[in-house]
Amino acid sequence: MADSPSSSPAEAYAASARRGKYPQLTRFAAEASFEFDPFQIRGCEALEDGHGVLVCAPTGAGKTVVGEFAVHLALAEGRKCFYTTPIKALSNQKYADLVARHGADAVGLLTGDTSINGNAQVVVMTTEVLRNMLYAGSSTIIDLGYVVMDEVHYLADRFRGAVWEEVILHLPEHVRVVGLSATVSNAEEFGEWLVEVRGDTTVVVDEHRPVPLWQHMLVGNRLLDLFAGDDVHAPGAELRINPTLLRRTEEIGRQYAPAGFRGPRGRRGAPPRMPRFRPPSRVDVVEQLDRAGLLPAIVFIFSRAGCDAAVAQCVRSGLRLNGPGEVEEIRRVIEERTADLPEGDLGVLGYWEWREALERGIAGHHAGLLPAFKETVEELFVRGLVKVVFATETLALGINMPARTVVLERLVKYNGEAHVDLTPGEYTQLTGRAGRRGIDVEGHAVVAWQPGVDPKQVAGLASTRTYPLRSSFRPGYNMAVNLVAQVGAAEARELLEQSFAQFQADRSVVGTARRIERNKEALKGYTAAVTGDFDEMLEYVELRAKISAREKALSRQNTAVRRAGTAESLEKLRKGDVIAVPAGRRAGLAVVVDPGLDPIREPRPVVVTEDRWSGPLSVADFPAPVEALGRIKLPKHIELRSPRTRRDIASTLRNAGISLPGRQKRRSGANEDGELAVLQRALRAHPCHGLAEREANLRWVERYQRLAEETKQLERKVAATTHSLARAFDRILALLGERGYLAAARSASVEGAGGGMDGLGPESAGDGEDRVTEHGRRLTRLYSESDLLAAECIRHGVWRKLNPAELAAVVSTLVFEARRDTAGEPRLPGGAVPEAWQETARLWVELTEDERRHRLDRTREPDAGFAWPVYRWARGESLEKVLTAAEANGQELSAGDFVRWSRQVIDLLDQIRDVLGKADPVGAAAAEAVKALRRGVVAAGAA
Repeated sequence: MADSPSSSPAEAYAASARRGKYPQLTRFAAEASFEFDPFQIRGCEALEDGHGVLVCAPTGAGKTVVGEFAVHLALAEGRKCFYTTPIKALSNQKYADLVARHGADAVGLLTGDTSINGNAQVVVMTTEVLRNMLYAGSSTIIDLGYVVMDEVHYLADRFRGAVWEEVILHLPEHVRVVGLSATVSNAEEFGEWLVEVRGDTTVVVDEHRPVPLWQHMLVGNRLLDLFAGDDVHAPGAELRINPTLLRRTEEIGRQYAPAGFRGPRGRRGAPPRMPRFRPPSRVDVVEQLDRAGLLPAIVFIFSRAGCDAAVAQCVRSGLRLNGPGEVEEIRRVIEERTADLPEGDLGVLGYWEWREALERGIAGHHAGLLPAFKETVEELFVRGLVKVVFATETLALGINMPARTVVLERLVKYNGEAHVDLTPGEYTQLTGRAGRRGIDVEGHAVVAWQPGVDPKQVAGLASTRTYPLRSSFRPGYNMAVNLVAQVGAAEARELLEQSFAQFQADRSVVGTARRIERNKEALKGYTAAVTGDFDEMLEYVELRAKISAREKALSRQNTAVRRAGTAESLEKLRKGDVIAVPAGRRAGLAVVVDPGLDPIREPRPVVVTEDRWSGPLSVADFPAPVEALGRIKLPKHIELRSPRTRRDIASTLRNAGISLPGRQKRRSGANEDGELAVLQRALRAHPCHGLAEREANLRWVERYQRLAEETKQLERKVAATTHSLARAFDRILALLGERGYLAAARSASVEGAGGGMDGLGPESAGDGEDRVTEHGRRLTRLYSESDLLAAECIRHGVWRKLNPAELAAVVSTLVFEARRDTAGEPRLPGGAVPEAWQETARLWVELTEDERRHRLDRTREPDAGFAWPVYRWARGESLEKVLTAAEANGQELSAGDFVRWSRQVIDLLDQIRDVLGKADPVGAAAAEAVKALRRGVVAAGAA
């Protein structure tokens, strides 16, 4: 914030005034090595003024400056600051940054499996850790002044997003929240909600990228600009697609078959098969970027296997992007980062191949990597020692790894269920990595072209700035029981009503409510437009509607009866029967050569016609039941593929002397229906039947009916949306009450509840107040996607006979979720595991039945896919044996996946140990299982 040498007297005066008003910001800015942008200054000033802040800015714009200023303020004021991040890797990164700035004594780290200096004045943590602290009433909250929520847009995350809203709603009122978010299109809406629930909050939105981003497409071996002109980054500039790019893609597109196309093969007269397009190899792409000075680069490949294959291809080709000095530095970082890895596991971890690729400046980055490997790649890339990273989209979520260039191989990704197109928001997030502030003059986004990819589609993604933030907040069992324990059910409902999810839901019905009001006004107008008695006209319209509905029902009924009668008649046909085909291309006489009877489906008799056609007929070919007109004698064995056989049968049929019957009159049962006759008489006798302006009036009444029905549907929608979270919360409380986790059952007053609260013991005082029972208190400390199922297993003692390794195996079924593309057939250990697994599964079935009855989301089904590997690891077997056994069982389990799932099992076992205590057999087994699991690669890097 130093005065610029060229600043005017007015600007110098303003800067001087700012220094006087914001002394802490002045000191903070003086320590920075760069001048702050206006949005950073606005955010910091708002903080020093005592406001909360929401900063929305593009990736790489420097919004963390505002978060770091909150740390500075906390230290200056003698208060605490918690800096929360969505993932452990980002927490580690931010911890290292803050330690470098403020010293190790002032900064701590808490990430679930890591605890360093947790009582420090500044603590970096994952958001879940802070949520758990708030529910537990932790003393570390005392003197808390600021909470920085980095990547706060994570609250849209389908699985973990609720945690962010829980924290925002539960933090004490005096705590200032600093939300740091990627650019979202509804930042103002999110800010308005923060003002409502947190008080005075300043919203700072900056859509300017500090490093301009150029968009390109790689067509074959040519790198072409996506947009024409040099002014594409000017505010309000009109973006035009590069005409050279359009011509080039059209020319090549005519020469090749679209991606995935399978043309005709080997048929005479078929058009020639078009060659398939072969894009440049990944090695060629990297070399081309290197020649153009566009490295370092991140190449996004939406597949783990694809990332690993790309690294292997580059190494095999001999590609080398680093010099000898860089190789030495890389080796030092690798040795420091991997010092904790057991020597005997390096081979099975693929350490030597991974190291060779790094020394060449090449790496992969995906969720299946060992944490130590992933963190090494991140550090080397930031230091410029890795020049190209092949990554899945998980890299785009939070990790600070900017590049000069980002390459997208495809614009389609697999979301776990189907292959879907990238959204503009995803495209913006991925390409936002391009352009390093303070290093690059400009960033570059490159999309690899292939047949079927339209430059207009890419232009649409690149030019659309819509990334709406949608809350995924929903009450769950652990949340519900914690809320009841802390504030009671009534206040909990009020808290849920304050969530961003309900805020958005209520806003979504504002337009609907206005539409309802407009509809009601229009309904009054329709009523007034009718001459005569409106109610009588409405009655007449309803009579006509009843007649129409009855006629349609009779028609369907007659069709069904006719079809059933025809099918029955076809079943009676036998070989040699001559029948009449009434219409269509096969009309005329035909002889049955095979009755085509089927025990399940309707019969499809095979016939030969007079003109020698042979094939099956169906019920659809006959409007009325079929009767045999006569019989002819046929050979015992008939070969219908033989033209001579068909000719002989047709000749016999023509010479049999059987003629077609005359046309029969079709009957309709409509006029014989008594109900229809009564309705028709009532219509003719109605006072409106003879009115001169009847039809004109009826048109108004019919419009009234359609609009009235639409209005009813809209009103049902509003009713379902308003207070929706509170109603879901009540259904959860009803289920928890039935199962004994809450005292004083609310089943009589809560929608959908059933059952009683018998046998709850002395806590079941019938005063109508919800109170947490002993079982409920256990549930408050179980933070898992399957929290209630874990609590039920503990409550019913289904794990009491398990030794530590067996307990680890069964508990793993509550946290593990197999990837759809790699799931093998689960294998269970022996001993007491099968019985405990069956009991766990039985409790899950019972629970989901209750959830269905209460109209709640179902608890995820336990998955035994990790039971065998974690059991063997807990018994002390080597990593190589564990992974080899998994592979032999048809399960693709990388070392990184193994470590990640093992740590999640440890986390739940830790919770079980804390809930039950070591005096309890299950608690003691959980403690021993944690010790057995926390070794080797699983313990490496986790304090």
